[in-house]
Amino acid sequence: MKILMLSATFPYPPTRGGTQVRTFNLLKHLKLSHDITMITQRSEDVTDQEVEKLGKWVDELVVFPQPKPCDPSGGIWGKVKRFSNFIRQGIPPSVLHLYSPDIQQWMDEAVAAGRFDIITCEHSVNEIYVRPEWRQQLGTVVNIHSSVYGTFRNQLETGTSENQLRDQLNLPLLRGYEERYCAKFTGLVVTTPEDQSQIAAYKPSGKIVVIPNGVDLTQFPQRTADPGGHRIVFIGAMDNRANIDAVSFFSLEVFPAIKERYRDASLDLVGARPVPAVLELAALSGITVTGRVPSMVEYLHQATICVVPMRTGFGIKNKTLEAMAAGVPVVGSDRGLEGLAVDGANTPLRALRANHVKEYISAITRLFEDPQLRAKLSQNGRLLIEDEYTWDRAGQCYEQALSQSLVRS
Repeated sequence: MKILMLSATFPYPPTRGGTQVRTFNLLKHLKLSHDITMITQRSEDVTDQEVEKLGKWVDELVVFPQPKPCDPSGGIWGKVKRFSNFIRQGIPPSVLHLYSPDIQQWMDEAVAAGRFDIITCEHSVNEIYVRPEWRQQLGTVVNIHSSVYGTFRNQLETGTSENQLRDQLNLPLLRGYEERYCAKFTGLVVTTPEDQSQIAAYKPSGKIVVIPNGVDLTQFPQRTADPGGHRIVFIGAMDNRANIDAVSFFSLEVFPAIKERYRDASLDLVGARPVPAVLELAALSGITVTGRVPSMVEYLHQATICVVPMRTGFGIKNKTLEAMAAGVPVVGSDRGLEGLAVDGANTPLRALRANHVKEYISAITRLFEDPQLRAKLSQNGRLLIEDEYTWDRAGQCYEQALSQSLVRS
């Protein structure tokens, strides 16, 4: 196949965040058998060396500068203007602010010339460039990652929304937007059965396929020994709103109680670009905010437990898969463990589930006190990743989904 992969986020190096990790690893698999053109945007922090390295993984790399925000004005009038634009155009500001007319022109000309068999949008934010009529002449696939409507609805339901009134007003608009863009595609890819149900409610004509994230097992080898102790780790980009909420909740509401029981307990918050709200947590006893580190897996291997206390954000979490691959026992919320069979009848115990403060304290205490339970979760978690969540497996499924979404003449 001649494939055009569209990613507004520059997908290299594949350690910047979940979007980059998924996009690059699927690209890496597709390149084995197909001709790949990647069109992407470059933000100011992307280096020439990174552009050169990504170029070696594709047949053609087309890079545009990331556009400046169209409406940088703040205050109440700026918010009113953005909301009125959303009502009028039906497209969220988060999608519009990345839109590039130059990319649109490039794609219009490429499609008119019949250069490609299929276009993939690597994240739903890229759907804006795909014209509805194209689905009659070539395959069009959107790799959704997670339902934006489902995410905002969850934030409202859990009280984790930054602005309840704004998100309440946006919610029906987001549902309408998601329903409209899904109708444009010959194929739709999601990461969890929960998102599949959400998207299926829109009754799109394209087939919906569940393809979870994966792990590069060479980058996340299973640890050779349990370090013991009372060391907790959280990994993830520290400018991501869902991660900021998770570490704030855990650091302020859960960890103090753990610290009372275990005076030597420590909590490492590991990830790039920590915002001020995360940096402030380092002032609390036992908490370290690392910023970007050379190797996430080293911190995982040194930890007694990895926590994934997500309260919002849909889709399979790379951080959960990576911790399980590294053989670290996981304590996670329903959101943190979404899409994974980790407990329940006829399922080997692979992680401990917690959604409330007392449940976290109980689960963490159990693991601190029971090395056999830690060993059980370590082994079962690693086996699950090896069997079901490698990037090779995800890449094969994605390749099949693209083939099924082609427009046959």
